[in-house]
Amino acid sequence: MADYAPLLLALVALLIGIAGGKAHERYKLRDGRLVDRRRLRESPHYLQALNYLVAGQLDLAIDGLQSAMQLQPDSLEMRTMLGNLLREKGQVGRAIQEHQALLQRPKLRRLEHANVLLCLGLDYRRGGFVDRALDAFTEVLRLDPANQYALLNLEKLHAEQHQWERAYDMRQRLTGLVPEEGQQRSRAILAFLENERGLEAMRAGKPTDAAARFSAATELDHNALPAYLNLGDIRLGQGQTAQAVAAWERLVELSPDRAYLAFDRLERAYADLGTPERIIELCRHLIDGNPQDWRARLALARHRAAAGRHSEAIEPLFEALMNNPHGLAIHEAIWRTFSALDLPRPLVSRYIELTADAVFYLDPHVCIRCRYRSTELLWQCPQCHEWNTFVEERISPAKDESTPAELMH
Repeated sequence: MADYAPLLLALVALLIGIAGGKAHERYKLRDGRLVDRRRLRESPHYLQALNYLVAGQLDLAIDGLQSAMQLQPDSLEMRTMLGNLLREKGQVGRAIQEHQALLQRPKLRRLEHANVLLCLGLDYRRGGFVDRALDAFTEVLRLDPANQYALLNLEKLHAEQHQWERAYDMRQRLTGLVPEEGQQRSRAILAFLENERGLEAMRAGKPTDAAARFSAATELDHNALPAYLNLGDIRLGQGQTAQAVAAWERLVELSPDRAYLAFDRLERAYADLGTPERIIELCRHLIDGNPQDWRARLALARHRAAAGRHSEAIEPLFEALMNNPHGLAIHEAIWRTFSALDLPRPLVSRYIELTADAVFYLDPHVCIRCRYRSTELLWQCPQCHEWNTFVEERISPAKDESTPAELMH
């Protein structure tokens, strides 16, 4: 039995050490008595604050946190959360004060320091202090080089400042950290940034560099439609009309519903190549693939009208009108054709019948995250700063008693 005594003593010492560590983690000496940290976090004020936070009632959540902090005023977690809630309420000055006070604590661990700095950077960004926000997020990366939130915010800040090279570097670092399921979206953002770098090179008079950037964007994301348009523009400016047509036709092939972005470019390029009939073939191919494609019919009608064949243009316009009676561009083209044909009464009567219940609108695009509307197809929402969230907003004809003004809103 004496042989096992050292082993038993070591085991008892180990158990005492574990129990002491757990006690130190859970209990804190305050005013001469032990306080259970876990019970503090399970206090009714703290739980109520969490419930209010989930319900979106920020004022009540702030009040609950402040009541809970009276029991545990030095809680890092609660004070950090309080600062974040104050920022969401728009009280940026108070949020900055809370987070700056936490940074003054002498025994913050490295990751705790990085987390508070991240929150402070968000405060600065919300308050419009761009330089301070950049410094804060950069310091977070020094403490925690793999912090995805800091990288994401730095990328957005650089993009908002049109510092595309730095934004691209941040996204590259972030791409190496995101899981496989997020790689496709990350490559799409890289493609957007490459496209912007290409536009910057175009403005600087560097067409070769711009073409390289646009080509890289299409390789990163085959759906980078603006990059195909811009690459074609560069090739056309370099006198390479056939290569420009190839880039624009690639856009049409990948995204037939966005082919209208290249119609005017292709029509001019086909004429330069001596094959103007190719635009007719393209429009017919798109219509065969999608019988509801009103834009291809509109392009076909405009081509015929430009050639002076107004009587041949009216039928594609009426077909486009039946597929989309709300498109203002169709109505404008119809009335131009009517004017060229001296307002034929049978065609005008047919037009009136087709448009009796139409509501006019300008084909707006809407962000699926925040509902921001734009008449252009954007890559990044200027309101919520999310990427690739714009879709074309479709408005159905009125079938109830709503007024046109109500339907437009």
